[in-house]
Amino acid sequence: MKNFIEEVTWRGMLHDVMPGTEEHLMEQMRAAYVGIDPTADSLHIGHLVGVMLLKHFQLAGHKPLALVGGATGMIGDPSGKSNERNLLDETTLLHNQEAIKGQLARFLDFTSDAPNAAELVNNYDWMKNFSFLEFIRDVGKHITVNYMMAKDSVKKRLSSESAEGMSFTEFTYQLVQGYDFLHLYREKSCTLQMGGSDQWGNITTGTELVRRIASGKAYALTCPLITKADGTKFGKSEGGNIWLDAARTSPYKFYQYWLNTSDIDAEKYIKIFTFLSKEEIEDLTEKHKEAPHLRLLQKRLAEEITVMVHSAADLDNAIKASNILFGNATADDLKQLDEATFLEVFDGVPQAEIARTEIEAGINIVDVLNEKTGFFKSNGEARRALTANSISVNREKVKEDFSLSNKDLINNQFVLLQSGKKNYFVVRVL
Repeated sequence: MKNFIEEVTWRGMLHDVMPGTEEHLMEQMRAAYVGIDPTADSLHIGHLVGVMLLKHFQLAGHKPLALVGGATGMIGDPSGKSNERNLLDETTLLHNQEAIKGQLARFLDFTSDAPNAAELVNNYDWMKNFSFLEFIRDVGKHITVNYMMAKDSVKKRLSSESAEGMSFTEFTYQLVQGYDFLHLYREKSCTLQMGGSDQWGNITTGTELVRRIASGKAYALTCPLITKADGTKFGKSEGGNIWLDAARTSPYKFYQYWLNTSDIDAEKYIKIFTFLSKEEIEDLTEKHKEAPHLRLLQKRLAEEITVMVHSAADLDNAIKASNILFGNATADDLKQLDEATFLEVFDGVPQAEIARTEIEAGINIVDVLNEKTGFFKSNGEARRALTANSISVNREKVKEDFSLSNKDLINNQFVLLQSGKKNYFVVRVL
């Protein structure tokens, strides 16, 4: 057995842990779970810390359980939330569960014959036939209202600062989550629940139910909520969440998010979001401090996590796409970009539309630069720029005798015009 607690401690992934957890894990193979909210059909990078905890747990020789909260997703969790979630129907939940399992399989080994192979469980399976009367008789009577009221998440919602108050449904959420722990303790010999630091109250309700109903001993472990040095929210960009699903957040945008992290954050994130060893990280951090302008930490972080979530091919494409704006990309590099990535790379760049028939007939570059796009205010200005050799079409310099035609189309619909180093213009062919 590897020492799991030691591993997550040096990585900065440990916020709170019940006394005795480390010794308990060193005795033999144990099972632990992390709950995952299935309100979307993709995980986002906010979920990744929990997934990495499970992966480290499996690498240490233990058995990880990923619990998709099909039942709890129908309720909504008050922890750290100021209002209730939207409740989901069964069909949506099933679809989301399958999509999430596919993403988790990139991290966790679900398929091997090893005794510590990961399992995906859904609390809807054991909650759906549980009647209300059975629940308050078998579970509710073991936990006092005083105990539930003492939880920070409940106190916060019942405080004078909270205008909404709290529904009975949300108030009982900690009992439902606590019962999950009891069920997994009985059925899967699961003795540890892990989650974000805002989950401590709900997790300890579970350890209390295990003690009171099953006369057993269960443990709790939480990781810190990930923050950014500048105070903005981790895992968000201007366009919203950074998702693991390529259809929601392209590999290019995903790569760029990690590449653009600050030095302070990169030093912290590389321990949490990669499996690089302590020695590798220390070595990389030293090199980074010697030449921070090379952004070695950010590059390695972005590379490791893009390959892990997407693929090596996606990483190559993301690097090529990044080089188009900031490096020495060629016309061939441009032509390899798919439409979505091309539009993301040149998001915010001015655009104009030209009819396909005109392109097929061929248009002189001076007309393209002025009359057809408005990139330049006059033919004279366009000619002067061409004479000065500062105009490029798809990253290749052109002269005044150049004519734009079908052969210049990227993805059969775009042309990239460039004046000097930094002035871009996109022509979209319709």
